[in-house]
Parts: sequence; C-alpha cells; structure tokens
Amino acid sequence: MRAVVQRVASASVEVEGRVVSEIGPGLLVLVGVHESDVDSDADYICRKVLNMRLFPDDKTGKNWDQNVMQRNYGVLLVSQFTLYGILKGNKPDFHVAMSPEQAKPFYASVVDKFRRSYNHELVKDGIFGAMMKVNLVNDGPVTMQLDSSQQSRNGKETIDP
Repeated sequence: MRAVVQRVASASVEVEGRVVSEIGPGLLVLVGVHESDVDSDADYICRKVLNMRLFPDDKTGKNWDQNVMQRNYGVLLVSQFTLYGILKGNKPDFHVAMSPEQAKPFYASVVDKFRRSYNHELVKDGIFGAMMKVNLVNDGPVTMQLDSSQQSRNGKETIDP
C-alpha cells in the first residue's frame, strides 16, 4: 500500500461539481492499493499516518512535534490507483494496482480502520472510482510518501508507532 501524505491548511473533494468531502487543517492522504496488499499493510499505513509528527507544538515552538490526532485535525483520504502506475514507453500501466472489484471493499476497510483508530467525524474520504477534483491548500508544503512494503525491509519500521 502506498500513501502520499500532505499537510494542508484545507482540502476538499468535488465529484460532478459538488463538494462531497472537506477538511480544514490536517492531512490529505492519497491512497494507492497494490494487488498484494493485505490487512497488515492497511494497519501499517493507518498507524504511521496518524502518528506522523508533521505539526509544530505551538506552546513550545518545537517543529515536527505533534501528530494529527494531538492537534484534533482532519484527515481526508482519497483513493488513487495511479500511485502504482509505471510507464511502458510513454503509456501508463496500472497492472500492479489492485483490481477495482477487490480494491473497493479493501479501501473501504482502510477508511473504516482510520475512523476506528481516530475520531470518526474527523476522517473524511472521496468517492471510490469517481472522477474527483481534489482541491488543497498545502501547508509548508510538507509532503511525505509511505510504502507498507518498507515495513518488511526495515525491521525498525515494524515497531515504531
């Protein structure tokens, strides 16, 4: 599983000209699902995203000190199979992304996992499979990329919160 995490001042998702989800300050998370992903990949991504210290502590002035939960900020999840695209010549190929039939329930379980792990009212998402317009105001900008496959390559990753 792959996640591109952006710290935002605000973000929203539009489908067919209508805003379907929006957050104020927080994290916009683009989520790509690989054909071999399982629940442990989703657990890893959820845990890492919610615990990433991407926000300053306003009281101490210390940068990179607080996570989204400590700030009580929003999380906007957006499914994006193109995160697993590769170029064959000049044409994108998405064969390693999970098929839409499998990815839809898997992605729904990821959203549910985030909602159960945090405040369900602060976790929003787009519409799986829809053509979406994702609007965001980057804060920083701060952008991080996570791959659940990192947990198997780096033993330390499996124990860090």
